[in-house]
Amino acid sequence: MNDQLHKGRGAQHNPDNPYLSQSFERMHLEAIDEAVGPLPETEIRKEYPKTVINKVDSPDIGLDYSLNPYQGCEHGCIYCYARNSHQYWGYSAGVDFESRIVAKMNVAEVLEKHFRNPSWEVKPIMLAGNTDVYQPVERQLGLTRQVLDVMVSYRHPVGIITKNSLILRDLDLIQELQKHNLVQVAISVTSLNEEVRRAMEPRTSTTQKRLQTIRTLAGAGIPVRAMLAPIIPGLTDHELPGLIKAVSEAGATTASYMVVRLNGALGPLFADWINKAFPERASKVLKQIGELHGGQLNDSRYGTRMKGEGAYADMINKLFHQSRKKYLLGGAMPSWNLKSFRRNGGSQLSLGL
Repeated sequence: MNDQLHKGRGAQHNPDNPYLSQSFERMHLEAIDEAVGPLPETEIRKEYPKTVINKVDSPDIGLDYSLNPYQGCEHGCIYCYARNSHQYWGYSAGVDFESRIVAKMNVAEVLEKHFRNPSWEVKPIMLAGNTDVYQPVERQLGLTRQVLDVMVSYRHPVGIITKNSLILRDLDLIQELQKHNLVQVAISVTSLNEEVRRAMEPRTSTTQKRLQTIRTLAGAGIPVRAMLAPIIPGLTDHELPGLIKAVSEAGATTASYMVVRLNGALGPLFADWINKAFPERASKVLKQIGELHGGQLNDSRYGTRMKGEGAYADMINKLFHQSRKKYLLGGAMPSWNLKSFRRNGGSQLSLGL
């Protein structure tokens, strides 16, 4: 691999997929496998699955179910834990994750069928938990809007997490859900420094657009959580007070944070990226990430993986809570309404965009 940072993508190459018995390499005259020229444009693979609701077993998440209209994510965030799941589809966790997108074209129809099943017990469903439901391809395909149409028709509780201002396109449906206390939104805000944001989240909305999105949603009466995640030591951790001040002024109901962890393919991908994007900080950043996770870049332990452990994790936690107290951002998200569900509510459903 060369030392050039390819702008517009997070991952700088495609590592091998451990689930495949064979791999493909581009060999050059010097017999070195490296990225040459522009990285690939986005390709969409259309799928028609039989099920779309996923049971969430993690006690760290706080929700029972998630739904992902897409697999892979054009946003290209270098730290995204969902990169590893892209390998199950036969792709790499690297450039493939952000350029080979799987779209579940029948997601709304399958969801409606699921709601009509008498055995379905109503619990909030998170959009999406694995990739961003408002990534750029959503503007073209509108699968997330179709899903929200179903949620409105059946009056089903739904949580949405995104870092894209495209969510405001669907404000009409979100407000309709809010009439029955059926929706909560989380907006991810990671850095006030646009140089950092562009490098680590190359195809996302700017931070200012995200703050304006919080402002618009809050002004419309929608409960909004600011997700300050992930906190990356040596790169964004010092921004916590400023981030909390900014989201508080924008009208967020509350805020949460998680620290970065680099499981599976993420460790080598992130190390390659940080050495190209911020070489002067790379050694410090990787060392301090390790300090959060017992000397490792990865951490799969429930209870510690989201917040880390040790003196450095305690310092981040203290800074977060002090800042939240200072800027009066200690509200709580409302309780979910689980009693308005209409099992046949979508009988006349129109999935218009």
